[in-house]
Amino acid sequence: MSINRRQFLRRSLAGSAAIVVGKDMNAASTPAVAPSFSPMEDLSPPAKGKSVLGLRCKPLSTVRVGVVGLGRGAGAVKRLAQIEGAEIVAICDLDPERVANSQKTLNNSKRKEAIAYTGEEDWKKMCERDDIDLIYNATPWELHVPIALYAMDHGKHVAIEVPAALTVKDCWALVDKAEETQLHCMMLENCCYDFFELATLNMARQGLLGEIIHTEGAYIHDLRSSKFKGYYKHWRLEYSKYHTGNPYPTHGLGPVAQILGINQGDRMDYLSSVSTNQFGLALWAKENLTDDERITLSERYAMGDMNTTIIHTVNGKSIMIQHDTTSPRPYSRIHLVQGTKGMAVKYPEQKVAIQPDTHSFLKEGPQKDVMAEYEHPLSKYIGERAKKVGGHGGMDFIMDWRLIYCLRNGYPLDQSVYDAAAWSCIVELSERSVLNKSCSVAVPDFTRGAWRDYKPWPVIDMKEILHG
Repeated sequence: MSINRRQFLRRSLAGSAAIVVGKDMNAASTPAVAPSFSPMEDLSPPAKGKSVLGLRCKPLSTVRVGVVGLGRGAGAVKRLAQIEGAEIVAICDLDPERVANSQKTLNNSKRKEAIAYTGEEDWKKMCERDDIDLIYNATPWELHVPIALYAMDHGKHVAIEVPAALTVKDCWALVDKAEETQLHCMMLENCCYDFFELATLNMARQGLLGEIIHTEGAYIHDLRSSKFKGYYKHWRLEYSKYHTGNPYPTHGLGPVAQILGINQGDRMDYLSSVSTNQFGLALWAKENLTDDERITLSERYAMGDMNTTIIHTVNGKSIMIQHDTTSPRPYSRIHLVQGTKGMAVKYPEQKVAIQPDTHSFLKEGPQKDVMAEYEHPLSKYIGERAKKVGGHGGMDFIMDWRLIYCLRNGYPLDQSVYDAAAWSCIVELSERSVLNKSCSVAVPDFTRGAWRDYKPWPVIDMKEILHG
């Protein structure tokens, strides 16, 4: 969905207060802007409802869906149209061509045409309908929270693209509204459903790696060309002018947080974050743009090239999360899981090392055997079909299929609103730390203590669920 840049900047900076423009615009020395933050004196405000950990809602024989934002959401329409028990009732986007393309997708899938909305705030009309159960929110960042809150106010479950929110204040708003309404609010973190990530979750739950003590994740993706030449009104580039830290932490954090049982027996306690200065955007602009004011403006961006955030958990575990979208290097999410009996890592190659010989990774044969033995039952059950349907290699389809399956059966979702909040709050908290010489920053307890008595999700055995 198209966005208004001024509204975006106002909203994204609302929790950051004033913007101070630096006098020295040298890209290698001083960032152009430095948000100042109001203090987080109360890390756990009073609850407005009861906990939704393990929330079970009334089973839905058919999950009636409204999809808003048909840029990224066009893929969701395609995938949901392939899932039994999902009905796409309405679609919404400002671009009529996107709406028309999604209608063609439904027609090609032999699904009936959806009600179409194309107005600036037509997403409200969609949320107000009484024939929709789930709002699938694939809009740009600044619309994630307003749409989610409005949808829950109108009795709808919500699935939100990543990150779910940009500020701690908005993370609490999602938590409070989900508890108040007793509705699901799940962030669509597709990387939790990638094949290797699911396998390492299974390894951890089955004890192959021992007790998990340290994990690493990242979003390292060279997006320099896209930032200058793609995205509606260059929204990623605009965000880089005013913010530093890690603006996109959840792809790396989500899978390892699940493995560690964050919000389910453990929680993130505090973090420290450091960023390099900005180099890549300015250099790329000078080398690739001509007669463009952004050549000069690029030197004023605040977003450092590489951000590294270290998180300490209450149970004494550690997490390292990195973000870099402006350096020339291959794509990586790292995904490293270290236990007391072995480790696994995904990038640049999928490798496992287990006792008694952890001085080297497993050879090709034993590696295949381990991966086959610990393939997650969910990917084993739906994985081949997911690869055919597609969506980042199939993980998007697994995520959507699992979401619909849980809603149809009245099961708790794999990720709760507390996960959406805890994983997304790193956006603001990492920036706070960077701007304060990497001093540690406390991570709020969005569960308000409920994490202590809630156990990590077991590995899901699809055969047992379907035939038990």
